[in-house]
Amino acid sequence: MTYEPVIGLEIHAQLKTRTKIFCGCSTRFGAPPNSHTCPVCLGMPGVLPVLNKKVVEYTLSMALAVGCEISRQSRFARKNYFYPDLPKGYQISQYELPIARNGYIDVGIKGEKKRIGITRIHMEEDAGKLIHDPDRPFSRVDFNRTGVPLIEIVSEPDIRSPGEAGAYLRQLRSILRYLDISDGNMEEGSFRCDANVSVRPNESDPFGTRAEVKNLNSFRHVEKALEYEIRRQVDLIMQGNSVVQETRLWDPQKEKTTSMRGKEEAHDYRYFPDPDLLPLVVEEGWIDGIKQRLPELPDEKKERFIRDYALPENDVDVLTASRELADYFEACLKHFPEPKPMSNWIMSTLLGHLNARGQTISESEITPESLAGLLQLIQKGVISGKIAKSVFDEMARTGTAPEKIVKEKGLIQVTDRSAIDTVVAQVLAAHPGEVESYRGGKTKLLGFFVGRIMKETRGKANPKMVNEILREKLE
Repeated sequence: MTYEPVIGLEIHAQLKTRTKIFCGCSTRFGAPPNSHTCPVCLGMPGVLPVLNKKVVEYTLSMALAVGCEISRQSRFARKNYFYPDLPKGYQISQYELPIARNGYIDVGIKGEKKRIGITRIHMEEDAGKLIHDPDRPFSRVDFNRTGVPLIEIVSEPDIRSPGEAGAYLRQLRSILRYLDISDGNMEEGSFRCDANVSVRPNESDPFGTRAEVKNLNSFRHVEKALEYEIRRQVDLIMQGNSVVQETRLWDPQKEKTTSMRGKEEAHDYRYFPDPDLLPLVVEEGWIDGIKQRLPELPDEKKERFIRDYALPENDVDVLTASRELADYFEACLKHFPEPKPMSNWIMSTLLGHLNARGQTISESEITPESLAGLLQLIQKGVISGKIAKSVFDEMARTGTAPEKIVKEKGLIQVTDRSAIDTVVAQVLAAHPGEVESYRGGKTKLLGFFVGRIMKETRGKANPKMVNEILREKLE
């Protein structure tokens, strides 16, 4: 019997505000432990939280981007639990009245679009961070992260495979980054995922007992953890056992989930309205202003790139993967308005160079003007495509303009027909056996001759001319 997985994801995204959600402490990552704290975020007696307006604006931006209904009035609640990294003994979150509900994201699955619902988006504060000593039996706590603003994005249980979960997560992070409200950095913990997963025999059956999987800090880990958890639950049922509702941790070294604790329900947290914070009222004019400032979002940009630049969908998926890369591509086109050749160079040579160095497009030494200048040299026949690769490497290493590199290194392409004719004649004379074989029908030897000629000219001969002259002399 086959079983259908039912998956829902809870995403916590840290917002890119300069200060925390209820106080003026910095949110900068990597500061010395406990240096970005104050009586408010440490939960000292008698202090009062003050809501950061920018947090609300960023949350509204995300809610509008994914088609949510905005609540004109929402309120904060206290989520009570006791843990060493939670100094107040409760977390300020939202419960019955979240700021946004009923949104969706469309994701591409095997060439088709699938709509995944979003149940709610709400604001909350982050907890601190425990650092466990590897050698001694105690832990340290860093409260710098306490009070950092988060939005929690809760999906409907519409996801039916680990692949769909990965596509949903990537699309969600892309939207957050296009809006420039979160850096989506999973390694630094600013984009975190918890997964609820269950299985059932048929799609018409009620949902099975679910387990929540935590500690998922990369797309790959999310997909692998879901694959494992689906197999584990199916195996339990096939053996006549029951799935237990619980919270489980993903162990990336062992590639398995392990039981952490029984799954909490809402009543375990004893939610109640926070008495220190007034209900949040969002006026229509505020929403309209944010709506007008929304940037072009990933799906809109994809449609425009396909329509305006006549690019294949695969190219567009790569070029619009980040707002920075899409902007870089369009900046290049201002200087070299040939979309497909530019797309090829960016996807293969430029991104290959950046990936090998662990860099992003924002860290590229190659400016749009420089890359466009390089392609102009190829188009004008000044250099060949092969020489252009070596020029690119020098541009990346030194930051020098392509024109200057070509001039200083004497890389200008040979387009003198008589000069190429002489080299061709010399190569053919040196390989009479291959010439005879070519004329006998082994036409693939053309590549052999081209290679020898390019070697003799140190790659400077115009390839088109080389091929033309070769065929004339051989045929």
